[in-house]
Formats: sequence, structure tokens, C-alpha cells
Amino acid sequence: MAIDFTFSEEVEQARSRIREFMRDTVKARYKTLSENAQTSESDWRAAIKALREEAKARGFWLPHMPTEAGGMGLGVTALAAVAAEAAKVPYGPYIMNAHAPDEGNMHTLHHFATEYQREKFLQPLLDGQIRSCFSMTEPEVAGSDPTLIQTTAVQDGDEWVINGHKWFTSGARGASFAIVIARTDPDAAIPQARNSAFIVETDTPGFELVRDVETMSGSHNHCEIRYNDVRVPASHLLGERGGGHKLGQVRLGPARLAHCMRWIGEIELALEMLIDRAQKRFAHGSLLSEKQGIQWMMADSAMELYAGKLMVLHAAYKIEQGLDFKQEVSMAKHHVANTLWRVCDRAVQVHGALGYSTDSPLSGMLQQARWARFADGADEVHQMRIAEILMRTYNAEGSVNGAVGGLPL
Repeated sequence: MAIDFTFSEEVEQARSRIREFMRDTVKARYKTLSENAQTSESDWRAAIKALREEAKARGFWLPHMPTEAGGMGLGVTALAAVAAEAAKVPYGPYIMNAHAPDEGNMHTLHHFATEYQREKFLQPLLDGQIRSCFSMTEPEVAGSDPTLIQTTAVQDGDEWVINGHKWFTSGARGASFAIVIARTDPDAAIPQARNSAFIVETDTPGFELVRDVETMSGSHNHCEIRYNDVRVPASHLLGERGGGHKLGQVRLGPARLAHCMRWIGEIELALEMLIDRAQKRFAHGSLLSEKQGIQWMMADSAMELYAGKLMVLHAAYKIEQGLDFKQEVSMAKHHVANTLWRVCDRAVQVHGALGYSTDSPLSGMLQQARWARFADGADEVHQMRIAEILMRTYNAEGSVNGAVGGLPL
């Protein structure tokens, strides 16, 4: 069996051009603005807007969406390479209109929206005119089990009335609408059929943005929301009634892998910074790079990054081929999230006080890395699912091979 990880010439050219744009234009502009003490918030907004317009003009817009939706039409595997390049630069994914949570919401609307919903909500999102958010997690119940959701949606004539409490609704501040998962059928025999999805405009009466939840790395627009008798028309039901769980899984499966794609870029950046620092810092008679303990950090990081890249590429391939990908995405999500944490931590360690300070991006990268181990499914939930599929496969086939990639070895 041939194993070929090369891309077509067209895709390789796109990746190369995006890498150059991110490095020579976006990163350079960010550096100039960061080093200028006179840079105002309006300067930042204007610069980012200009960079988005340039990305769109160059054809670096919506790399994750098909051409019929105005995107670049990259396959999932090719997208992994592009997303990794964009993640190495501040605002990189946003500049290409391929950032979370909009990226996942675009996919969701593309697959489930009615023509009315596509025109009113999806198209402005694709055009970069508005932003959106995804509202599922609740403070009162475990976010890893959507069947426990308490937010309700009750039908009243040709409207739905939503009441509930959400938090970590990422991107809510400044968003034009939210995709809200709410319980519509509490007595459904199958727990996964109890929830439905709704599109709720954020200026609807009763939509209360309580606060931006402060995290260990500051405020990052992870908002607490209360839905107080929020009325939405029946035309804002997204997908079928009782299909909220299915919709969420369709959205979150590829979205988990999209996170991994971006994390691969950050891991690679952290490792490059580690190597660069080690080869320049002299202490106790030699460069850090000549000390075995530091070399082991490099080697461990390289092996973990290599394994992560292979996992992401294989999971992307399975999605692209229409194969079952749940096991591979769970494995990739767990491995890459933990690799991100470990490699950023090692890079901080090699940089010492500099890495711990905000003079280096590593301190912020490490803080951000911590949430990766529970966002879109905690480590332990993915491990539980992996084990369940392992046992099911072994019991059915007498072998675990189908649950460890199904590879021909």
C-alpha cells in the first residue's frame, strides 16, 4: 500500500503562499504594532480589518469551506497544513475567517440550515460581516454530557420560548447570533433525542450577556449567558426537532480536529523557540543545547509532535473519505492537547524567567494550552470513549486493530 502525504501542486502552492503571507505580512505588521507604544485599540482594529481584506483579495479566505460557499475548497487533510501555518501567527485564523467558533458554526449552518437561515445568518458570516457563538455548556451540569442540559425551549404557537443558563459561550461578546442547544423533548425515550438547536439573535429581548468569564489567562470572550423567556420564531429551529445532540456531534467532531490542526502549529512554534533559545544560551560551561537534559526535551517534543501530525493527518483522511473517524479524532484530540501543554511547558523552562514573563509569547501560550485538555471533551471523557470502542471492537472482531486506526500492520 502506498503511503503518500504529499499534496497536489495547487494545494502546496496555496500552503506556501499562505505561509509567506502569515510570516512576511501578518507577523511583520503585528510586530510593528506591538513595538509601538502609541498603538491604540482603533489602530489594532484597522490593521486587522486591512489584513482580512488583503487575505480575501489574495484568495486566502475560508480555507475550510467548499468553493460553492466562497471558500478555498481545500480537503480536510490539506486544511490541516494551512491551519497549522495560520496558528503560528497572532490572529492568523481570524484573518482568513477560519477561527473558532465561527469555523464550526459555518460548517453546521452549511449542513443543517434552511435557505432562509443560509441567507440571513450563514452568508454574512462567510462574508466576514458578522460573528457568531455556540451556546451549549452550562455551569450547573457537566459539560461533557449534553444529555444533562437544563436549558429549555417550549413551543408556543409559531414561536419557541427559551429559558436557561449557559456559560463559556465563546465569542458571545460582539456576536450577532448564537446557536443554542436546548431541551425540547424531556420525555424522549432516547436521551440524545431530547435536545434541539436554535439560532438566537443576540439582540433578542431576554438574551442577557451576564459577563465575560475571567480565566487563568485573562478575559477571552468566554461568556456567561442567561436566556430569560427568549422568543424565537419557529423558522429559527436549526435542523430537526430532537436533533440537537446529533447536530452538536456533527459540529464538534471535525471542530475537535480543527483545534488539533491549529495546536500543531503552536507546538511546532514552541519547539522552534526552545531549540533557538537552547542554541544561544550559555550556562555552566556550555550552551544549553549541549546538555543532555535539554536534548531530551527536544527529542521528546519532536516525537510527540511527529505522532500528533500523523494522528491529525490520518483522522483528516478518514473524514475526507467518509469513514468513521470518532476513535481517531478522540485519540488525536487527547494526544495533541497534552503535547501542546508539555511542549509549551518545556519551552518556558528552557527560556527560564524570560519564558515566564510576558516579554515572551510562551507564557500566554502555556496559559492558553491548559484549556485544551478539557475543551471539546475532557481528557478523561475521550479516554473513556477510546476504551469503549477498543472493547467493542475486540469483542466483535477478536482484534483491537480496527480501534487503533485500522491500519494494515
